[in-house]
Amino acid sequence: MIKKERSASLHQIESPEISSDNRAMEQGTTEANEAEIDYQVAYHRIYDDTWDFRNANTKEYTHCFHAYPAMMIPQVARRIIENFGKNARLLFDPYCGTGTSLVEANLHGINAIGTDINPLARLIAAVKTTKIDIQVLDTFLQNFNNYIFKINFEVENVNSIFIPEIRNIDYWFSKSNQIKLGILLGYIENIHDPTIKNFFKVALSETIRESSYIKPGEFKLVRNKNWKQKNELDVFGIMVNKLIRNKKGLMEFQSACQNNSVATICDFNTVDGIPANIIEPSSIDIVVTSPPYGDSRTTVAYGQYSRLANEWLGFKEANQVDKMLMGGQKRKYIPLFKSKLLNEVVQTILQEDKERAKDVISFYEDYEKSIANVSSIIKRGGYVCYVVGNRTVKGITIPNDEITAQLFVSNGFSHVKTIVRNIPNKRMPLKNSPSNIVGETAPTMKNEYIVVCQKT
Repeated sequence: MIKKERSASLHQIESPEISSDNRAMEQGTTEANEAEIDYQVAYHRIYDDTWDFRNANTKEYTHCFHAYPAMMIPQVARRIIENFGKNARLLFDPYCGTGTSLVEANLHGINAIGTDINPLARLIAAVKTTKIDIQVLDTFLQNFNNYIFKINFEVENVNSIFIPEIRNIDYWFSKSNQIKLGILLGYIENIHDPTIKNFFKVALSETIRESSYIKPGEFKLVRNKNWKQKNELDVFGIMVNKLIRNKKGLMEFQSACQNNSVATICDFNTVDGIPANIIEPSSIDIVVTSPPYGDSRTTVAYGQYSRLANEWLGFKEANQVDKMLMGGQKRKYIPLFKSKLLNEVVQTILQEDKERAKDVISFYEDYEKSIANVSSIIKRGGYVCYVVGNRTVKGITIPNDEITAQLFVSNGFSHVKTIVRNIPNKRMPLKNSPSNIVGETAPTMKNEYIVVCQKT
């Protein structure tokens, strides 16, 4: 818990910019105060190293399709579903990323709905959960191999080269690699079967990243110091290998899927609401998800990670993804949250750094709204399982797991348990820049918290 002696009244912050906005909000604080949650009993965490899955193959089935930042490993989603979703018919993931929980739901014969703001994530999630006739896919793969073979020996056989408008393209790609990627994109654009086209696009997305000057292991757009070594790459070979790998994963997925379960990928923002024509109130049996741990600017830069691929694939507003994600728009006021612990955390950070406190406030205001909207679509007796991390701001650890539990309790849930696991396999940077200042880094989190709540 945050020490209360460091806290101040929410309306005593000496910041003209913030306090003036506070005065305008005073009429709306009564409800928040009444709903502020503080546990009457101690909040317990269960440490269980069987959830670490240290030697597990995290690239089974279609989970092998595409790397992505901070992915929930499939074994975690799988055990959550087995423990809390045995009788589930419909699973929802409000921040589905590349679809780990959706794939696992289908493998268990459960229909799934996922939503994400990032168009690249939606593309990958859709392809990972779409069944394709393998004989048809083999025909396209053979045609592609023949085409690449001819190009390698006779450049005049290129049917089309399509290089979209990409900001600073020469900074991120050599001229040679631009042409090769343009040849691949030109070929894909001539595929008329949409499911096959998307299958090829996912392989192209990883090929784009590996053909760029981006520093290996970096999520943000940082150029590799040894960028000249990537001037002449076997771009076609990279693409072929991705396609072969992904076909193998698809075949494993289709063979293992139970029933005819399907996944639906959407693009709505749960902060704004959940469309009733897509998900009816009280219709979801279980939510399995791993939400962001903070705004993308200061935690995991999902938008930066996917920007180049989004631009190559023609997705609009590729450079705006981070701003559209939770906490992307910085607030200038201080709301009263429904979690007493969160209010204490905000006060503590405010005393250290008012600007950094705004980042935290902005994220959690969106997070609280999203949780309220998600709560409304869960059936009575249904479960929400949030896999979260506890980040650090200005040296202060934010207990995101307990805050998440409190926010769900405020929406009619009971806290069942919180399981703590080490994260040996999760794709996270060893260090990040919590201050967002170049050169200032701190170690990233080493534990995840699986927060399980049930609607009562």
